[in-house]
Amino acid sequence: QVQLVESGGGLVQAGGSLRLSCAASGRTFSSYDMGWYRQAPGKEREFVATIRRSGGSTAYTDSVKGRFTISRDNAKSTVYLQMNSLKPEDTAIYYCNAGLTWLVAGDYWGQGTQVTVSS
Repeated sequence: QVQLVESGGGLVQAGGSLRLSCAASGRTFSSYDMGWYRQAPGKEREFVATIRRSGGSTAYTDSVKGRFTISRDNAKSTVYLQMNSLKPEDTAIYYCNAGLTWLVAGDYWGQGTQVTVSS
């Protein structure tokens, strides 16, 4: 079992920045690929970014490339999502995910953190 707790969400104006954190506990953090997903009101949950267990590879959905950066600190069992140049369409609940298969959402989810971008 892996327990995930997100933090760092909030209200920000368009063009601003936020840094999300996801702290993991339980099984060995470095055994998991980690990802961020988001769900806007009335929409399905969608993939945002992911990072390999070693931190050596990352992937992003097209709409956030060049604006968002995913990183991890295996010593702290934490994954981060640095979000710059935020847009109103980035407004959503952001969820942390842990999995064992690259580019496939795993079984473990956090409770989510709300990000609201005002225009």
